[in-house]
Amino acid sequence: MKTLANGLTKVIRGSLAIAAAILLPGTAHALGIGNQAPDFKLVGSDGKYYTLSQFRGKQPVVIAFFPKAHTGG
Repeated sequence: MKTLANGLTKVIRGSLAIAAAILLPGTAHALGIGNQAPDFKLVGSDGKYYTLSQFRGKQPVVIAFFPKAHTGG
């Protein structure tokens, strides 16, 4: 279970780095393994806004991107 949690943590950190690079291109910087992700605010598919700080230390966070979702493309 600990190995799964460690793997999931690496995936989450990688996803956060990608999200930061996409959403904050002027301020983004690469995150290394073990670095804490910066707080950010995103809108969910339910229309509500969420921040990373809402979940930090409480539960894992997974960010999923769906290219062309809800578009005509």
